Amino acid sequence: MNIILTEDGTNIYYKDWGQGPTVVFSHGWPLTADAWEKQMVYLAANGYRCIAYDRRGHGRSSQPSIGNDMDTYADDLAALIENLELSDIALVGHSTGGGEITRYIGRHGCQRVKRVVLIGSVTPLMLKTDDTPVGLPISVFDDIRSGVSADRSQFYKNLASPFYGANRPDATISEGVREAFWLQGMQGGLLNQLECIKAFSETDFSDDLKKFEIPTLVIHGDDDQIVPIAASALAATTLIKNAILKIYPGGSHGLTDTHKDQLNSDLLAFLKTSAE
Repeated sequence: MNIILTEDGTNIYYKDWGQGPTVVFSHGWPLTADAWEKQMVYLAANGYRCIAYDRRGHGRSSQPSIGNDMDTYADDLAALIENLELSDIALVGHSTGGGEITRYIGRHGCQRVKRVVLIGSVTPLMLKTDDTPVGLPISVFDDIRSGVSADRSQFYKNLASPFYGANRPDATISEGVREAFWLQGMQGGLLNQLECIKAFSETDFSDDLKKFEIPTLVIHGDDDQIVPIAASALAATTLIKNAILKIYPGGSHGLTDTHKDQLNSDLLAFLKTSAE
């Protein structure tokens, strides 16, 4: 397997497909790099090198009892980029992965990055506070913790429905996609996934977003039941200079599957345009 070793001894698994300008993908919770396969196959066929990795504690990466926080996730991404000697890259993050690449820029800058795409991203802050009244109350995340702790397997089976909008009357998402969500979730470590809930829900990325000095595309579904658009995309685009916002009408949180053709087309167009 393709593995890089971080400074604290954690193995980070990655897949590396295609040749050309490099696109690095960061996945959502509780998924793995496999969540990006449809985008990777498409972009690789269109002349791009596509790299996706499993966050520490998820998928095929190590499951350490330390470092399950956004700063360390960002440093793991930096280690991957440096080990593979990547430059002039595009960073594409979904949900928690959007926070991860945002914190990477906050901590490591834009020197190696030429463009960014945030999809259903948790940025700038999911938690409801006095300063972010459109966020979700802490009870929502406490319920997630309780569900994962009590019966992780059943919780992920249940979560797949609102994740892909399968609970909507006109839903067409297959049972197979929902089962793949469950399978990816069960590959991670329970401790790591529990600690990641705090990382994606309570980390404030506002200052990180202000450091974006590169073309940025923000994509969000207006029927996202996991990361509400008001607290995320609409707020993030007020902090990122010259960000482009694309809203998918009726779009769920799982856009990589439910809107894969539209998303693939938008990604390719943005990569081509921003490369000019």
